[in-house]
Amino acid sequence: MSDTNHAAAGGAAHGHDEKYYIKIWGILCVLLVVSILGPELGNFYVMLVTAFGIAFVKAYLVAKHFMHLDTEKPVVWYMLTCCLAFMVLFFAAVSPDVMNHEGRRWVNVSAIRETERALEAAKAAGQHEGSTEHGGGEAAPAGGGH
Repeated sequence: MSDTNHAAAGGAAHGHDEKYYIKIWGILCVLLVVSILGPELGNFYVMLVTAFGIAFVKAYLVAKHFMHLDTEKPVVWYMLTCCLAFMVLFFAAVSPDVMNHEGRRWVNVSAIRETERALEAAKAAGQHEGSTEHGGGEAAPAGGGH
């Protein structure tokens, strides 16, 4: 296969050459470093922006440039946006029930019982809520008293 045929078959698809992809890869690497270092600053809002905001930007860059969505018909972008909106709506609707044990008109009795059982088991094993150790050396030996 000649170089011209290779380029037409996908070697430099959509008019992008290797330098273009290396540039996008470099931007993704820089964003990765920023998203790792951002939470280390200790500020909650900086952490949210660097962790989630940059993740959305990286996902957009990958979808647009490496999945070639920039050359697709607009209907593909509309479908992608609708799916993302429904996913966010689903999470927003379900998360209050999943993340809490009680609501205005409901109580998750099983979750409350399981939490209480786990706390009692931790106390019985010698672990205390304020302890920094995980029971290492505080629990009594299991086979009797030597």
